[in-house]
Amino acid sequence: MPGPENLMTPKKTMNFNDLEQWLNERRVTEVECLVPDLTGVARGKILPRAKFTEDRGMRLPQSVVAMGVTGEFPESGPYYDVIDPTDKDMQLRPDPSTVRIVPWATDPTAQVIHDCFDHSGNLVPFAPRTVLRKVCDLFAAEGLQPIVAPELEFYLTARNTDPNTLLRPPIGRSGRAETSRQAYSIDAVNEFDPLFEEIYDYCDKMELNVDTLIHEIGAGQMEINFFHAEPLGLADEVFFFKRTVRESALRHDMYATFMAKPIEGEPGSAMHVHQSLVNAEGKNIFSNPDGSPSEAFMHYVGGLQHYIPAAMVLVAPYVNSYRRLSRHTAAPINIEWGYDNRTVGIRSPISSPAARRVENRVIGADANPYVALAMTLACGYLGLKNKIKPKPEMKGDAYLSPYSLPRSLGEALDWLRRESDLHEVLGKEFITVYSEIKELEFNEFMKVISPWEREHLLLHV
Repeated sequence: MPGPENLMTPKKTMNFNDLEQWLNERRVTEVECLVPDLTGVARGKILPRAKFTEDRGMRLPQSVVAMGVTGEFPESGPYYDVIDPTDKDMQLRPDPSTVRIVPWATDPTAQVIHDCFDHSGNLVPFAPRTVLRKVCDLFAAEGLQPIVAPELEFYLTARNTDPNTLLRPPIGRSGRAETSRQAYSIDAVNEFDPLFEEIYDYCDKMELNVDTLIHEIGAGQMEINFFHAEPLGLADEVFFFKRTVRESALRHDMYATFMAKPIEGEPGSAMHVHQSLVNAEGKNIFSNPDGSPSEAFMHYVGGLQHYIPAAMVLVAPYVNSYRRLSRHTAAPINIEWGYDNRTVGIRSPISSPAARRVENRVIGADANPYVALAMTLACGYLGLKNKIKPKPEMKGDAYLSPYSLPRSLGEALDWLRRESDLHEVLGKEFITVYSEIKELEFNEFMKVISPWEREHLLLHV
């Protein structure tokens, strides 16, 4: 990731007049009005251009952004202390700066991300975009700008229409599927040249600032890196990118999945997030004038170490997420920190003083990008405010150290409910809605009997 001193020029802020001109220049006839829900799914409506211009927004029920991955809602409980039981409407307003073309659409179509407001004109506190805005505003009040850069892993798989069938790698140009691990292999990436050429073409048309593509460790596992920028814009780009990759894969007769652990015996997929802070003068506050690590850097690391365990359910949001976080699977099992050490949960890569940064390696690829960035920045913010000192640097293999992260979704939920500092920073309404939805998903999963249980318990216990 390039250093903060080379921060790219941010996308020009657009108003509604600029948006109308943008739509006119591209002769757009339809607009996909999108809002990311708690899982990161794109909800919303598709409007004719004239209707979009006339309304400049739309209404949707509050629950649309606050449902589980199965589309279910709690029947009772604290959820309805936040969500009105009558399921009132939200007013969705487009953010003009997010407008992108839909490159795979037959007719000229645009997509615009919307923010959620209540009837009083206040941002809906449990909407993911609102939560990230809230955390960024806390840094702004301190005269600081977070800079982030995600690295997103995903798997390509053969089409799989039966959930009871195991996933397998797709067929490449050679006519064969990968059967071994091909980390950083150029030829393995070239097996899927037509797909990746289309992905890069789509990203270019959508003005997504993607950087390098590599083959990761697993069979059919890839990674895309994003150029660093401000958090909300990058979360939007990850949101768009996931849609794009899934769509492109389908067009090439395969699936793309961001599950944390889709294939047994293969490494899981992460979303590593590099992060630093710059002040009003554009200087990276993680380094002292003499180039040494600053006190702010240490406190930020200390905040990540202190709060990440309690915040894990925000970035390991499903039962599947915890299959990735196991010893010697290329994923962290604790929140040790160290320089240039890929076995730790919190890594500081080798860099110039101006580019000093922290890499959070615990986040799964299945995490909602808005929630994930809000989580890691909130932990660092609390470290700065509370002046939390980190543990001594881990200079060895952190996989040999004890687990310090929750091992299951249920355990992670309990940890989050007890950490009041995170409730204050992220918002109590958001924590309530998120926790209730995850509790619902966990209870639904516990009704399912797995093949492992039938194989080993049916006749043996």
